[in-house]
Amino acid sequence: MRTGPTRVERQARTRDGLVDAAERLFSARGFDATVLDAVADEAGYTKGAVYSNFSSKEDLFFAVYERRLERFLASAQRTLAGGNDLVTGLLRLVGEAGARRERDAGWLAVFLEFWTHVLRHPEHRERFAAIHARAAEPFVAAMERLAAARGARLPVDARRLSVAMFAMTTGLGLERLTQPDVVDADLAVTMTRLWIDVLMPED
Repeated sequence: MRTGPTRVERQARTRDGLVDAAERLFSARGFDATVLDAVADEAGYTKGAVYSNFSSKEDLFFAVYERRLERFLASAQRTLAGGNDLVTGLLRLVGEAGARRERDAGWLAVFLEFWTHVLRHPEHRERFAAIHARAAEPFVAAMERLAAARGARLPVDARRLSVAMFAMTTGLGLERLTQPDVVDADLAVTMTRLWIDVLMPED
């Protein structure tokens, strides 16, 4: 009879604890200002535990980003398959993303900091691009389904359209940090609705 966690389970628990700590510190302090010693202290482990699980600070950030992405993709799948029509589902996804930014401006800040870091360190660019591209997948699939359902021909393919929509909503999230009187919490949803109505009008 097993009386305690296995070595694999202990390793997974250590890794999860380090990722939790890193996410808190990255969001609070930023990427550059967060040192691995602080992550280890925050998680209650030694610095050696960090390096036995992650090859670099960038690798640790990617682990945080990948976990956040997996949670988003699971949530997006539930939202789009929750019995709502596609437009309602898409608008809800955009609204939920905006609400997360309201609660978690620190993550938006460190995400953009890391993005600029990657531009200066091209050895990380391919991995960043691959993770980032996955975030658009629920929107790509929903846009394709909606265009087919409405008999609409998109002027650009659904992936490019989704990337443009992502850029718009991310940019609006940034603008809201400094111009909340101009960019209210619902503007991204309103603009997405306008895109849909113009590009894929109902008969």
